[in-house]
Amino acid sequence: MAKMPITQIGFQRLKKELEQLKTVSIPENIKDIEEARAQGDLSENAEYTAAKERQAYLHGKVNELEHNLAMSEVIDIKSLSFDKAVFGSTVVIEDIHSGDNVKYRLVGPLESDVNKNHISVTSPIGKALIGKKIGNEISVSTPGGLRKIEIVDIYIEDME
Repeated sequence: MAKMPITQIGFQRLKKELEQLKTVSIPENIKDIEEARAQGDLSENAEYTAAKERQAYLHGKVNELEHNLAMSEVIDIKSLSFDKAVFGSTVVIEDIHSGDNVKYRLVGPLESDVNKNHISVTSPIGKALIGKKIGNEISVSTPGGLRKIEIVDIYIEDME
């Protein structure tokens, strides 16, 4: 399986989340299980059942984060050139039909967040933008249909 690109900040966020699970969430869950077990009959103990379900979820999340960290390749975006759209760059595009401008940060799949306009380089628009320059017009097939866009600007900005 190929490595997934990620920024240093994104990598640190994953590590912090993993550490939180291992040092806080799982120990709290262990105490919850012990307390529920002390209440007696486990077959009719809703607290015990809920705590055991949470335990399975937490351990699954730990495995997922460890896998994602192992599959990540940290890319130093400060060393990249931004004369064209690349991982880590912010790209301003204009919808040719409506004239609306949208700003996207091109990130890896683990950092994509539609609410922040962080799109994955593996998404249809992300794939279409990679390698293109200011002024390039692009037709991209998206789940919402064919979009015609033009790159208006490309730059780097602080992650956060």
